[in-house]
Amino acid sequence: MPTVCSLSRRAFFLGAAATLAGCATTSTSVKVAPVPKTVSYPIVPATVEELEARYAAVEDGGHVIPAIPYTQIDPKYYRQRVKDPTGEPAGTVVVDTPGRFLYVVEPGGTAMRYGVGIGRDGFAWEGEGVIHWRQPWPRWKVPADMIARTPSLARYSVENGGMEPGIKNPLGARALYIFQNGQDTLYRLHGSPEWASIGKATSSGCVRLINQDVLDLYKRVGYHARIVVHQGAMGKAVGV
Repeated sequence: MPTVCSLSRRAFFLGAAATLAGCATTSTSVKVAPVPKTVSYPIVPATVEELEARYAAVEDGGHVIPAIPYTQIDPKYYRQRVKDPTGEPAGTVVVDTPGRFLYVVEPGGTAMRYGVGIGRDGFAWEGEGVIHWRQPWPRWKVPADMIARTPSLARYSVENGGMEPGIKNPLGARALYIFQNGQDTLYRLHGSPEWASIGKATSSGCVRLINQDVLDLYKRVGYHARIVVHQGAMGKAVGV
């Protein structure tokens, strides 16, 4: 009897030791959760069907924006995803004035690029700021210096309340207002009914986009987004 009892106790301790060893082995083999990869968007040329849908007539806010004859625009100015040439953090808006491009930097090394037209006021400011105010279907309130050059615009002055929103309004379907150090720079990103001005220097305005493009831009850029404006060469923009 004593022998049986001794063997049972010995077996018990050996089993316990094996169990503890097994637990120790398990604890050292626990897998660490994988680190999520940086989001990366594919760069794929748009099909004809996609372009037709992108620049088709659209109703927004009670206004019908006409279709754009996009085939009459240089394809490099179509809205498209490209490799990011800016080097800025994701979420930054970058205006390449000489190149006539506007970029919204995305995570993963890409950017959404838009073709723009640059007006006289668009050459007047550069640097960093924030998009302090965003407005759908804004009123166009003509500044005094513009009225001095074109007196017939006085009916759209600040004092007269500006021009009613609509498809003929020079600010188009959306406007994004840029501030620096809490002050209005008078620099705007805005839509325009003048699609033929994209990629060109124009007589008035700041940075204008096709109305269909400014609707897309408005969805991607929030309040207080950082913006960088280059009046000199930013470097070679990524081509189509």
